[in-house]
Amino acid sequence: MLETILAQPRDLTFTEADWQVLVRHWYPVAWSHEVVGRPVGVKLLDVALVLWRTPGGEVAVARDLCPHRGTPLSMGWTEGEAIVCPYHGFQYGPDGACRLIPAHPERPIPQRMRLTTFPAVERFGLVWTRLAGDMPADASLPEFEAWGDPAWQRITPPFVDIAGSAGRQMEGFLDVAHFAWVHAKTFADPDNREVPPYKVTPTERGVESHYWSSVPNWPKGQEKPTPEGFLWLRHFRVFPPSRRF
Repeated sequence: MLETILAQPRDLTFTEADWQVLVRHWYPVAWSHEVVGRPVGVKLLDVALVLWRTPGGEVAVARDLCPHRGTPLSMGWTEGEAIVCPYHGFQYGPDGACRLIPAHPERPIPQRMRLTTFPAVERFGLVWTRLAGDMPADASLPEFEAWGDPAWQRITPPFVDIAGSAGRQMEGFLDVAHFAWVHAKTFADPDNREVPPYKVTPTERGVESHYWSSVPNWPKGQEKPTPEGFLWLRHFRVFPPSRRF
């Protein structure tokens, strides 16, 4: 049975009200191809997590903290399905239960000796998890039908740390009026700065909008011929709390 954490971290950088809402959503925390071999340590909403892959190919997610002496499990390694603490060799399964205490292998293992675990879903080349709540992945993860379409090229670029909030990053993607001013040297045109009117439509999972624009997508210096009056379709799909496709 998967456990979840609702108590806020001691070093919380969010307001408590915001954090209690955000922990119920799903977030990508690693590329799928990164979770191989040794455990991977990440941080989500100020909670340190550890990810590891079992021999069966499943990804396990748990709090990056051995309950014995507080050692980060991301410093350890895996043996079979279990993750091993590097301090005393305690082994924990994907369900969080301690399976072995090497110093006392014959003694019963206390029930409290277990990890706080979280659900994991692999989708779009990413590992997703959530810290609390019962929101099912199929009802809350973004929809991206093109990912499985062979007619489309799948690209998983590295992340960029903008040293800013996710909300502000979303604003940057959705605020197309800044193209002519900020991206004039890369693809936009300072003389083509008008944004056509468009509608935003609520969906079951967020909002969606699209509009036709004469602002090209070609990077400067790599332009390709386009017909006279050619228009580009800009299609936005936004999923809460801060995801865009």
